[in-house]
Amino acid sequence: MNNKIVIALGGNAIQTDDGSAEAQRNAIRETMQTLKPLFKTDTDIVISHGNGPQIGNMLIQQSVADSEQTPAMPLDVCGSMTQGMIGFWLETEINRILTEIKSERRAGTIITRVEVDPEDPRMSTPTKPIGPFYDKAEVEALQKANPDSVYKEDSGRGYRKVVPSPLPVSILEHKLISDLVEDKNIIIACGGGGIPVVKQHNTYEGVEAVIDKDFASEKLAQLIDADTLMILTNVENVYVHFNEPDQQKLTDVDVATLKDYIDQGTFKEGSMLPKIEAAIDFLESGNGQRVIITNLTNAYEALEGKVGTQIKR
Repeated sequence: MNNKIVIALGGNAIQTDDGSAEAQRNAIRETMQTLKPLFKTDTDIVISHGNGPQIGNMLIQQSVADSEQTPAMPLDVCGSMTQGMIGFWLETEINRILTEIKSERRAGTIITRVEVDPEDPRMSTPTKPIGPFYDKAEVEALQKANPDSVYKEDSGRGYRKVVPSPLPVSILEHKLISDLVEDKNIIIACGGGGIPVVKQHNTYEGVEAVIDKDFASEKLAQLIDADTLMILTNVENVYVHFNEPDQQKLTDVDVATLKDYIDQGTFKEGSMLPKIEAAIDFLESGNGQRVIITNLTNAYEALEGKVGTQIKR
């Protein structure tokens, strides 16, 4: 069993067709029960998570309620709100399990800021759609009010605002997270990829951007000297030529082989490619020993090396 692991939960661990608090809490309860065997070990654990559906709903709520009495909050604030909300649900269920198994460990959430480089080329090329859909007339009115905003047509469903998705430079709370984890606390951090911030004078200020959750999780795993990064998604294994006649399941694979597949254009942008790139970055960073990509159901068996895609140097 590993000494220290960062587990990156995909949106399917929380997402449900029913956006109510009760439905999402029930989904999280089932997810944490799946991870229960891991909580019985001595492994140091950090859990990160996505927030796509939650922040999307929150941005819709903000736009509907926007008025002088209830002004809409900016994207960085909405990100922190979803971190707190999902973190609260996660730590509630984890602490419930820890009590059931008579463990003295406890879980807690760290609202996490992730430093990005304002000169990152990705900052000038918005690509990440967020929030509600608009028709053309609504977009023209929105852009008149805020000329710097960018909107793009999304799959024939209308227009959505798009924001940059820069790469993480550092996790500002990584030392705090490391200390808490080494005291055997289970820590929830980097929710939704963290809150993107840039350094300004003697502090950091939030920016309108979204950080990929897997890249943020990988950066955190580097900074806290984790042995293993586990990326939980909706498939049991990584595949090459996915859904094609020559589809091939990857079980044990090394970095050099994955780089060859990337050069061949095997993995799709916005799907498996970021996870593979995060895996490579982690293993080439120094202390990283293993990356596991699998689904939630197989998480514990994958940690034991029995299933899933196991990536090593």
